[in-house]
Amino acid sequence: MNRYPPWKYFIIVVAVLLGALYTVPNFFPEVPAVQVSSIKATVKVDNALLARVQSILKEANIAHGDGFVDPVGVKLKMPNTDTQMHARDALQAALGDDYIVALNLLSSTPAWMEKINAKPMYLGLDLRGGVHFLLQVDMKGALEKAADRYSTDLRTVLRDKKIQNRGIVREGNAVVIRFRDTQTREEARVQIGRSNPELLLTARGEGDDLQLVAMLRAEEQKRIQDNAVTQNMATLRNRVNELGVAEPIVQQAGADRIVVQLPGVQDTARAKSIIGRTATLEIRMVNDDPGALEAALRGQVPFGSDLFTERNGVVPVLVRRQVVLTGDRINDAQPGFTSETNQPSVSVNLDSVGARIFKDVTRENVGKRMAILLVERNQSEVITAPVIREEIGGGRVQISGAMTTREANDIALLMRAGALAAPMEIVEERTVGPSLGQENIDKGFNSVLGGFIALILFICAYYMLMGTVSAVCLTVNLMLLVALLSALQATLTLPGIAAIALTLGISIDANVLINERIREELRWGASPHTAINAGYERAWSTILDSNVTNLIAGVALLMFGSGPVRGFAVVHCLGILTSMFSAVFVSRGIVSLIYGHKKKLDKISIGQVWKPPVEVLAANFAAPDGVRRAELEKGTGNGSAT
Repeated sequence: MNRYPPWKYFIIVVAVLLGALYTVPNFFPEVPAVQVSSIKATVKVDNALLARVQSILKEANIAHGDGFVDPVGVKLKMPNTDTQMHARDALQAALGDDYIVALNLLSSTPAWMEKINAKPMYLGLDLRGGVHFLLQVDMKGALEKAADRYSTDLRTVLRDKKIQNRGIVREGNAVVIRFRDTQTREEARVQIGRSNPELLLTARGEGDDLQLVAMLRAEEQKRIQDNAVTQNMATLRNRVNELGVAEPIVQQAGADRIVVQLPGVQDTARAKSIIGRTATLEIRMVNDDPGALEAALRGQVPFGSDLFTERNGVVPVLVRRQVVLTGDRINDAQPGFTSETNQPSVSVNLDSVGARIFKDVTRENVGKRMAILLVERNQSEVITAPVIREEIGGGRVQISGAMTTREANDIALLMRAGALAAPMEIVEERTVGPSLGQENIDKGFNSVLGGFIALILFICAYYMLMGTVSAVCLTVNLMLLVALLSALQATLTLPGIAAIALTLGISIDANVLINERIREELRWGASPHTAINAGYERAWSTILDSNVTNLIAGVALLMFGSGPVRGFAVVHCLGILTSMFSAVFVSRGIVSLIYGHKKKLDKISIGQVWKPPVEVLAANFAAPDGVRRAELEKGTGNGSAT
């Protein structure tokens, strides 16, 4: 008889119940919502803010659903999109510029399900709509930025060691130091080599123009370029978090490109204004040499300087190219207003190294002007160029200029999110509307449903009751796969839907192998119980081999693929595991429930079984096959099927 031990039935029941529990949240639709997050790090987002938001909506007679506080901010569900838009406008007007009020979509899953992490799958950009950016990192700019940092460091080393020099300038990716005599140059070479072993030092020039050229070694250049991409990705993630986007995708594409996808974003203009801006902060000294500005205005810009105009576009400023301080020394940045003129400003807090550098620079340049530049898309803009009145310590700097309150908020957000290690440029930008995403969902769902129904109809018609068992296992497989994706909070995309459809084919293939093996045993005269046992046991090795080879291919795609390929690979690998469990483990349990309690089983409902002629059977049993000879000696003719 075919009996299954109770513990195996227990595993099947638990797996099916958990699968159903974690699959159900995907049937709850998403509802419109508003999200309130803080611009200032010092402003807390807590239940008090939630109560304030609810009070504002109540006063404006705007209906709303449940609200809650999470790490991103305050979120409230809305009955429809029109109410959502009205709520956003009312909240933005009442809360002011200290908060970001964004549109969002939230699941309507019951709270008790969310407490046990039973949440729906996240949908990718192609299914949910949103914004897609492809950004290219300027690798040359990363090396030039590193050279700027090293020029400042080398100047500090030479000053601390009291080594005289005739000037330090950057030429491309190299830093050139000029000396008066060979002995001083050699002393500088020794000291710089000790403090900066990653630099390749080369002596050149003769006479009074002795030079020491410092360049990064090849391996150090490669490291800086790799770090530039990594740091820029981290910075972009911080900016995305400031926007409060759920499940954003920020990943590397190739050696120097980064993909940013913001699925479900409805306020695309706000996303573009923050993600699309790739600003960095630079502090340089103003070139106030006599006659230098006049010569620059005549078209003769002095070497080592750049001509800009201040933010108002009127006052010209001649700025030295040497960067004193960069945005990577910023710990925090908050918008505010100046105490004297009440103009919008940005208060910047520097880290310990930045505070020391800023203190030294302001002490040594009292009475001179210092320019604060915002570098965006390879374009530099002077925000302000104030005169240094006194030494500024403590690492706190206030930036003010011709900026609006909204611009001050955006600049503070960009600085607070982190500085970019290298400039970036948007080379591709796409916006996928929610209607197109819903169309993709409908098409993908219909394709999976159509294939699922076609498989069930065929398998039930061809294998009768055993085909119905296979159809049940196919349903369990699909449910377990969706439950796993939901429990892991995976992001489902169109390639993922294609992988689900492929998984159904792989799963039914295993059931076909089992059913055909059972038919073969019946064809050669085995009893029904023996045929069932032999069918599952002898088909298992074939099923395992085929699934392992598929799994190896899926793991290879997962390891070496990127983007949609990885999404396909994740669903494919999980689908193989669930198909093996359902096609063999669950299928055998159901068959045991149906036929296992019968001591004498006359037939199996597995469709028409073709039997060879009697002489062929006799020749087959004459072969040295112990199992089949035993069946012949018993004279069993009960291997029939319906």
